[in-house]
Amino acid sequence: MTHACPLCQQAGAEAFYQDKHRSYFHCLNCDLRFADPASQLPAVAEKAVYDQHENDPQDAGYRRFLNRLAQPLLARMGPHQQGLDFGCGPGPTLSVMMQEHGHKVALYDPFYHADPVVLTQGYDFVTSTEVVEHFCQPQADWHKLMRCIKPGGWLGIMTKLAHGNDAFASWHYKNDPTHVSFYSQQTMTWIAQHYACQVEFFGADVILFQTRE
Repeated sequence: MTHACPLCQQAGAEAFYQDKHRSYFHCLNCDLRFADPASQLPAVAEKAVYDQHENDPQDAGYRRFLNRLAQPLLARMGPHQQGLDFGCGPGPTLSVMMQEHGHKVALYDPFYHADPVVLTQGYDFVTSTEVVEHFCQPQADWHKLMRCIKPGGWLGIMTKLAHGNDAFASWHYKNDPTHVSFYSQQTMTWIAQHYACQVEFFGADVILFQTRE
């Protein structure tokens, strides 16, 4: 059984692993691993999972987690930048942290801040933390992200990176039913090349892209 890759659209992504809930496919072109599209949750069930999240701007531990992205991003940005927190969820926090450093941040989330107007504007930086693994249509969703960034601007991503097919069976990250797209460093490098960006990796789960001037 094969599928076309939902990111690069290459035909022939092959099933490589199956658990009791769903099958997973691997694209040899961009190295994306993805859950069987037929197993994706309906929107109501997906939102019910997100409603259980308790993200709080006053939570010091959550701030430390997000600071793994904020710190390298802030070090590369100028003052008083305009940003977008894409997929901010029910308790936007990274946007608050960036505002504390003098930046202005708009919010977008398909479930909680679904204002399409903010996606028609250009930003100096876009952040998307623990979001891209939820992309059911990654080609279209990455395009939404990238077209929001001004030339020379930054995109900051947080997502756990896959490390080959052999390690996938024991990888906890796949067990969340809302996680459907799984990226490796090779996948992120493919995305950078596709959108003519520079890419940097920080630790196990932080990726920064910079668009061309």
